Amino acid sequence: MIKNLLLISVLLFSITVFSQVDDSKKPKMGFYFNPSLNVGLNLKKEKQVPNNTQYIQPETKRNISYGITGIGGYNFLPNFALGTGLKYSFIEDNYHLVYWMIQPKIIFNPGDQPFYIDLNYGKQINNSAVSDSEFWGARLGIQVSYSKRLSQEGGLFFEGHKVGNNNPFFIGLSYGITIFSNKNYTVEGIE
Repeated sequence: MIKNLLLISVLLFSITVFSQVDDSKKPKMGFYFNPSLNVGLNLKKEKQVPNNTQYIQPETKRNISYGITGIGGYNFLPNFALGTGLKYSFIEDNYHLVYWMIQPKIIFNPGDQPFYIDLNYGKQINNSAVSDSEFWGARLGIQVSYSKRLSQEGGLFFEGHKVGNNNPFFIGLSYGITIFSNKNYTVEGIE
């Protein structure tokens, strides 16, 4: 019984590894770099703080945040990529936050106009009005091919931040480009 299972597994493994199936149906970007800009609106209302100095906590007063992100990664499965990079967020004066990010990317319908979901987590690496901030979130969007190694992308993002004693939640728009190493990823690259 064990010999039969071993023989079947070796046979399936050799068919899978040595088969000459055309993988062009689900292309991969290879290595990629994704700079993007974002602007968001804070949906969480501030807490009312009594007019007593004993209870005053630093609160963010602005409702708008903007930032820039630079992610580099590798698309090693047709529908999954993993990246890391830096994100700068401006929430309020003296709240200049720089995060080190990890970003798994799920890609639906890879190739010319894929829909993607980015899952984001970042930890603050600089000192600002707060020094131990973090954020988590998601970005939903679509990539539109522009040339052999370049796509434009636009999307909607959702981010929850832990900024001192305040936890703003932003929803906003993101726009960026993706530069990738596989020239055959989009229709423009197929010769």
